Amino acid sequence: MSTQLVIAQILLLTLGLLGVATARPDLIVDHGSKALIALGLTFLVARLRPSVFLRLATPFWLFTLVLLILTLFIGQGTETSPGTKRWLEFGPVRFQPSELAKLGLVLQLASFFSRRGVQHKLISATLMIVCTTALVLLEPDLGTSVLMFGLGIILMYAAGVRITNITGFLLALGLVAIPFAGRYLETHPYILERFFGHVNRAENLEVGLDQIGMAHRDLSFGGLWGLGPDGPRYWYFAAHTDMVVASVGFSSGLLGVTMLLFAYWLIVSTALQVSQLATRVRPMTPQIHGATILATGAMFMVVGQAFVNLAVAAGIFPVTGVPLPLVSYGFSSMLTMSLALGVIHSAMREVRRHLPAAEEGADLVATPAD
Repeated sequence: MSTQLVIAQILLLTLGLLGVATARPDLIVDHGSKALIALGLTFLVARLRPSVFLRLATPFWLFTLVLLILTLFIGQGTETSPGTKRWLEFGPVRFQPSELAKLGLVLQLASFFSRRGVQHKLISATLMIVCTTALVLLEPDLGTSVLMFGLGIILMYAAGVRITNITGFLLALGLVAIPFAGRYLETHPYILERFFGHVNRAENLEVGLDQIGMAHRDLSFGGLWGLGPDGPRYWYFAAHTDMVVASVGFSSGLLGVTMLLFAYWLIVSTALQVSQLATRVRPMTPQIHGATILATGAMFMVVGQAFVNLAVAAGIFPVTGVPLPLVSYGFSSMLTMSLALGVIHSAMREVRRHLPAAEEGADLVATPAD
């Protein structure tokens, strides 16, 4: 297993505990127990070989599609978005199928490209991406669907599809989507309201602070070292979920936020290291190719979502409802992201297993953190 990836996960889970303790002390025990379960699942999944993920990819992906379809019929919304259908409930179990669908798409595309190659396979891969994204878009969940579509594009690039082919695919899909975009926005007017509300935020904010302004206030109050989880603060919506970075910044200051960014950088570094080491393996087998795609896709699942969440908290993007991976309160996202880290561990071990003995020893000396 990669030591730096373990450090990244423990850092993020610890900062998540601190953020939840600051915003919602009553949820700290629940969040802490789920964090331990998520960490244990990462270690279990990391013991599997990438060939297991590639072999089970199609059944798992189809299973997530069935869950997404069920969500459209029997799914439930939230208190803030009662008109949406994003959650499934089976007894005491409540989860968000779109989170599992991200991982399902990563596994399916990695399996598909490793078995079939990238030549003349763009249409099939496109259908997989569009099918998964469209089901999430119908919930509606625009933020997650955009992330999922971007995930598909990154996986295409990681598999070796030419950038010119990807560009052509995007242009063609954009032309096809134009007639449906207007109808979709008419059906779900809150999307434009949220977008224009964000663009004209300074003009519309007459008295007091909105959610983003309150998050900025918490971050500024935190200073360099923070005020601790029991510091005096104001309540605002989603301080333990979507805006948890503000709670982390309030309690641990700039130091905590810097550690948060450093942890995500460690995840990126580990996944890129998998791809770098794979270039030394001769011959390049479908299993090694699939492992590199898995590592890249799992990394983007975590870091891409983190980028969107932090951009919302910074006021750059409109509010999307996307949680901060491994930090925000909520088990669906934490579980899926922990499984994704387990996939990266597995890919790293598989690539190292196939390295020539001399190069593997040199790499271990050069990167003792792994």
